[in-house]
Amino acid sequence: MLKLVLCFCILMFMFLSSPSYAQTCAKYSFSGNKVFRSCNDLSVLSSFIHYNYDSSSGKLQIAYRHTGISSSRWVAWAINPTSSGMVGSQALVAYRQSDGSMKAYTTPISSYQTQLSEGDLSFDVSDLTAAYANNEMIIFATLGLGSNSSTTLNQVWQEGAVSVNTPQVHSVTGPNVQSMGTLNLLSGQTGTTGGVNSRIKKRNIHGVLNTVSWGILMPVGAITARYLKVFKSADPLWFYLHVFCQSSAYIVGVAGWGTGLKLGSESVGIKYNTHRTIGIILFCIGTLQLFALLLRPKPEHKYRFHWNIYHHFVGYIVIILSVVNIFEGFDILKPKKKWKDAYIGVIVALAAFAVILEGYTWFVVIKMKGSESAEKMQHGTNGANGSNGYNNRHQVV
Repeated sequence: MLKLVLCFCILMFMFLSSPSYAQTCAKYSFSGNKVFRSCNDLSVLSSFIHYNYDSSSGKLQIAYRHTGISSSRWVAWAINPTSSGMVGSQALVAYRQSDGSMKAYTTPISSYQTQLSEGDLSFDVSDLTAAYANNEMIIFATLGLGSNSSTTLNQVWQEGAVSVNTPQVHSVTGPNVQSMGTLNLLSGQTGTTGGVNSRIKKRNIHGVLNTVSWGILMPVGAITARYLKVFKSADPLWFYLHVFCQSSAYIVGVAGWGTGLKLGSESVGIKYNTHRTIGIILFCIGTLQLFALLLRPKPEHKYRFHWNIYHHFVGYIVIILSVVNIFEGFDILKPKKKWKDAYIGVIVALAAFAVILEGYTWFVVIKMKGSESAEKMQHGTNGANGSNGYNNRHQVV
């Protein structure tokens, strides 16, 4: 079982690195004899940026493509001249209207609660059009950045739903909060901005720490206590193993909880109320369990029975909430399916192991009680025979 946990931990830490993939935008051909000398596959949301850049005039001709999208969605591509995030970005937005025509316009993003209302950008925009065909939406535009502008841009791209010709709020999970990076107009290289890369890494670390601690070590510690203490030869080893697993889970879990609080403070306007609430509850009752261990009565104490009931009940509540919250985290982080499947596999394996041990434990307990009953009966019979023999001898004398 410990090997299983170790293997899963190694796999989860591998999750912190994301694989690169080959550029595919260069193979794309635009209609109308449009040609773009440079292009890049963007990291998320099935998007691509094609462009021509004239350094002498500072003009940037772009075509932003978003593939695999329905006609009831909006798309946007933006440049942020002041920072690497969403706020402050100068956006180009496009969507298909209810009459079938395409609408493309500009909007400056001043807050996370933006309504994507039309407005002028901090630079000139011309030739702004949009097209939609074969589940692909494209924004065309020419941007007048100026000859003195930086050649490394902070870019942001996004998509969301449209309702009655009005763009709605986009998702705040998974790829939709990872769709930002840099674009070097001269070298053609794209990258993830330092802040975004750091935030994504913190999210992954938060997920790994909590999955390993609350989601794996806690159940392992509970299994150890429930099934090893039946065997007298495992006493007090089972207790020390139980304490080690639960203490390690708590310490690592608090570290994961702390990274979650830090992420929350850095992600203004992004809230995961259910995940956050369960996390706070887990921290509180986990801390309560730790202090309860320090107040544990001795085995012969009259309150020990009640303490055991409390300890077991709260422990199982912690495990259930932990597993639920980890799946909440998977829905938020949206990693590759294999990581969620791997955790499901670990939980199923632990559950199957517990079922097997439960059956074996009951077998051992019943067998032990049967042996004790037989031994008592044998002692009783021997005692009765001995008494009769003594009486008989006494009568003879």
